[in-house]
Amino acid sequence: MRILVTGGAGYIGSHVVRALRASGHEPVVLDDLREGHRAAVGEARLVKGDIADSAAIEEALRFGPVDGVVHMAASCLVGESMQQPGRYFDNNVSRSLRLIELIVSKGVNRFVFSSTAAVYGDPASSPGEPIREDHPCLPTNVYGETKLAVERVLSWYSRCRGLGAVSLRYFNAAGADPAGDLGEDHDPETHLIPLVMKAALGQIPHVTVLGRDYPTPDGTCLRDYIHVSDLAAAHVLALEKLGGSGSFLVYNLGAEKAASVLEVIEAARRISSRRISTSDAGRRAGDPPVLLASSERIRRELGWRPEMSSLEAILTSAWRWHREHPTGFGGS
Repeated sequence: MRILVTGGAGYIGSHVVRALRASGHEPVVLDDLREGHRAAVGEARLVKGDIADSAAIEEALRFGPVDGVVHMAASCLVGESMQQPGRYFDNNVSRSLRLIELIVSKGVNRFVFSSTAAVYGDPASSPGEPIREDHPCLPTNVYGETKLAVERVLSWYSRCRGLGAVSLRYFNAAGADPAGDLGEDHDPETHLIPLVMKAALGQIPHVTVLGRDYPTPDGTCLRDYIHVSDLAAAHVLALEKLGGSGSFLVYNLGAEKAASVLEVIEAARRISSRRISTSDAGRRAGDPPVLLASSERIRRELGWRPEMSSLEAILTSAWRWHREHPTGFGGS
C-alpha cells in the first residue's frame, strides 16, 4: 500500500515510516520540518509542507493514489498546550479536520490517527488500575482535549462518510531504533528519558523532577513506557486491519507496566554508568499521578505484542542513540 504519513519526519513518525517500509509498504511523508528532521525520513519520499496547505497535500499525492493515511502531525507539549490553547485547537483540530475532509474527498478510506493516553485525564476512579479503552475520557489538559476532539470527528466521518479509522492512544513512547541511527531529537526537549540521557552526557546540569508529592510509592509520577518501535509496528497492523471498512476503532498502546520518574532515573544511572543529578520543582499543570495501560484489546484483535518495551531495553536503546548522536540529527 502507498501510505501518506503526516509528521513522518518526527520522532514517532520516522519510526512508523521505517516500519512501513520494512513491511513492504510505500510511505510518502508530508512534514513541514519545523520539528521533524529530513535525515530521519531515510529513503522515503518527502514533501515539505503543512497539513493546512491543500497544495502540499496534492503534491504528496502526485506520486499516485494513496491507500491510507497515518496522521501524526500535531503540537504535543502538555505544558505548552495549557499556555497556548488557541494554537493547539488550531493545529490539532482545525487542520486535522481539513485534512480528513480532503482525504475523504479523494476516496481514501483508511485513516490511522496518532492519539494519546491524555484523553483519559486523571483516572482517579481507579488509581493504579490499567486503563481500558472504555474508561471515561475527561482530559485534564488542552493537548488531550484536542486529540479527543479529533477522535470524535473520525467517529462521525466513519458513520457518515464510510471512513475506516483507527485511533491509537499512545502512553509514553520512548527509546530508539535498535539499529542506533534513529531516535529522539526535540528542541526544546521536554520528555523525561531524553532529558535523563542529556544529563548523563553532561549536556544539561540536572534532571528536574516535576513534583514529589503525588500519591505514589515514591511521590513521583508513574508512567507506562512503550518502545517506539513496538508502537510503530502497531500502526502497520492497524492499516492492514482496516481493509477499507467504515468502522472506527480505538486501541491503547502501552507496555502494561508503570515506572516512576525516580525509577527511570535510577535505571538510567545503572545503564549509562554515569552520574545523573536531579533538582526538584512543583507539579506540572495537567499531569495525572498514574497512567497505566491495558493493551488487551489490541493484543486480542490485532495480535500486537510489544517486544522491546522493558524499561531496560528502552533505556539501553535511548542511551545508544544519545551517546552516538549527542547533537541528534545534527551530527555525531
